[in-house]
Amino acid sequence: MSTGLRRFREPAVPGPPVSPGARCCELCAEPIGERHAHVVDVGGRALMCACRGCHLLFTTEGAAMGRFLAVPGRHLYAPRLALSEADWQELRIPVRMAFFFRNSALGRTVALYPSPGGATESELPAETWERVLAANPALAGVRADVEALLVDRGPDGFAGHLVPIDACYELVGLVRTLWKGFGGGQEAWEAIDSFFADLRERGQVVGGPAGEGGGGRD
Repeated sequence: MSTGLRRFREPAVPGPPVSPGARCCELCAEPIGERHAHVVDVGGRALMCACRGCHLLFTTEGAAMGRFLAVPGRHLYAPRLALSEADWQELRIPVRMAFFFRNSALGRTVALYPSPGGATESELPAETWERVLAANPALAGVRADVEALLVDRGPDGFAGHLVPIDACYELVGLVRTLWKGFGGGQEAWEAIDSFFADLRERGQVVGGPAGEGGGGRD
C-alpha cells in the first residue's frame, strides 16, 4: 500500500491541538488555511476541503478507485461565446449567469445558476447543450465532476469561462450571502463583477481575437 493511501487506513498520529473554528482537511483532519485545495467526492456528489497532501494524492488517475478527484487549477476564457439569446432561452436559464458540468454519478450534464437560496438546478435540454458545445470547441473539453463551463451574459453577448468547479461554488456563495431584495443590491453586484474580472485575468484566452481578455496567470 502506498504511503498516501496508508494515511486513510492507519490511526492518525496525534498532532498539536486545533483551535475552535479552524479549517481542517475533510479527508485527514490536518489544519488548512483559508485558501486551500478541494477534492470532489464523486459518489457523494460533495466538494471537500483538502490539504495539499490529500489534493496531490487524488491527482493520480485511479487513486481510491476513482471515488475522489482533485479539483484542478485550469482557467480558460472565451470573450465571445457562439451562443445566441435564443439558445439561452432554450437552455432555460432565467438569470445572467449559469454553470454547466458533467456529473458522472448522474450520467449527464447538469445546469446550475446562483440564487439567494444557493445553487439552483435548471432542466437542461440535451440537444441544445450539445449544439452549444459543438459551436464552441475550445471550451468543449470540460473534465467531468471537477471542471465547469461558467457562462456570463453581458450587454455585448455571452462570455465563457472553463473553470475549476470550486470557483462556481465560490460564486454561489457570494450571491447567497450578499444578495439583498429583488435586484441584489450594490454590494452583491460589485462582488460579482470583481469575481468575473478575476476570472478574466486568470484565464488563458481561447476562441477569440488575440490580445483580448486575461493574461493567463495559471
